[in-house]
Amino acid sequence: MIRILVADDHTIVREGLKQIVGEVDDMTVADEAGNGQEALSKIREGDYDVVLLDISMPGQSGLEVLKDIRAEKPKLPVLILSMHSEEQYAVRALRAGASGYLTKASAPDELIGAIRKVSRGRKYVTASLAEKLALELGADTSKPPHEMLSDREYQVMLMLAAGKSVTEIADELCLSVKTISTYRSRVLEKMNMKKNAELTLYAVQNHLVG
Repeated sequence: MIRILVADDHTIVREGLKQIVGEVDDMTVADEAGNGQEALSKIREGDYDVVLLDISMPGQSGLEVLKDIRAEKPKLPVLILSMHSEEQYAVRALRAGASGYLTKASAPDELIGAIRKVSRGRKYVTASLAEKLALELGADTSKPPHEMLSDREYQVMLMLAAGKSVTEIADELCLSVKTISTYRSRVLEKMNMKKNAELTLYAVQNHLVG
């Protein structure tokens, strides 16, 4: 029996995942967590075979939680399940130690197959992501500017590029306006840009936002 911990801040998503998993007889949702800190606490105390982890959660982001999991339980498979497209986060998540990446738009049978695969210690990537990884490996080693950003800076950059205000981002990430303003300044400096509109244009040109 594959024991799963579901970490997602939306109750409806957790309930949906429990329903999907409940329809197969070789796995069970053993526990759930509504934020990163709760997930880490349960991982320390419990025994799980796979963690289903959302990237966008209040407080600590999923990528930060992923790094903490890797530090504490390096062999525990973590499957990222996100509303963000592969273009936005998948490569970054795999670099941070994820066992696989799926969007929440994926079919239930794809999710079940991915859980089974990562529980056996293997990586799960879609065909489109495998192609993207292969292209990255064969590409020039000079990185695009957004690859130089920290995970939190990258998250803030995407939200700014999507037209969100500093206050809206602060509310969504449960951080202070001052902290988000600092991240914004760092992002603009690293990207060699002056204003949010430039970030939006860059993000659209690089298929980071829809």
